[in-house]
Amino acid sequence: MRNLDPDDPRPPYQQVANALRAAILTRTFKPGDKLPSGPELAKRYGVARMTVQQAIRILRDEGLIVSRQGSGVYVRERTERPVGLRPHLERAFEEPKVSIDFAGFSGETLHGAIAEPIDKVRAGRLRPESIHVRILVPDPHDPWTLPARVDDLTDSPAFRKRAGRIMERHTYAIVDAVNELGELGLIADAHAEIRVVPAVPLFKLYLINNAEAFFGYYPVQEHTVKLDNEPTAMWDLMGKDATLFHHSADNDPDSMASQYIAQSAMWFDSIWDSVAREPTR
Repeated sequence: MRNLDPDDPRPPYQQVANALRAAILTRTFKPGDKLPSGPELAKRYGVARMTVQQAIRILRDEGLIVSRQGSGVYVRERTERPVGLRPHLERAFEEPKVSIDFAGFSGETLHGAIAEPIDKVRAGRLRPESIHVRILVPDPHDPWTLPARVDDLTDSPAFRKRAGRIMERHTYAIVDAVNELGELGLIADAHAEIRVVPAVPLFKLYLINNAEAFFGYYPVQEHTVKLDNEPTAMWDLMGKDATLFHHSADNDPDSMASQYIAQSAMWFDSIWDSVAREPTR
């Protein structure tokens, strides 16, 4: 029996969910594997069956597992619905060293997903040794080929200015929150940095702890916004409609998953160390 930590302030069902989530992410339970039954899990963790059911519900909502009537609960196959970013990001903050690299259009999704684990660090519920965050976004001072005006496919300085304000709001909030953890002495090594690039990515990429990657394409859709007090139709990149696909490295460095993580990290570093530069505000 694996008793839960009595000093952990989280409810038992969250502790069980975290333990099972870690087993899935580290491939102790592989895609397609059947999880132990509810009674078996209750005995393993020394909790009531209702607690296990609550934990299973969390993992099902996160898209990590699927229940099959009359058969049991299984780890979701890679080919099925992609899982969400947030639980994986929160799990990453339980590691001693946290590293997050993001390349994309605005950073809005990352801002929303990283807020809760940072709050847990402030409250003393999570205490990694280091947190490093790097953010790559397009330079709003350079002309863009996309987004573009619908009528003539030209760049819109007014749209770039508007997008730049949104970008700054989310990315600098992340930087300030992470750096504050170091300034307050809560984390010995906490650093976040933004760099801008002279191109707009048509995808978003998250690299977490050099072990996981989330990748999604930005759909291009017509979007009417008010620019210079005039409704303007733009071909916009709709980040909220981007489905993220999850990749996780394993113990085999030559596997497709491990190579995907390595190549994604290589791509990010190549941009960061070459054409990326500090933003001007």
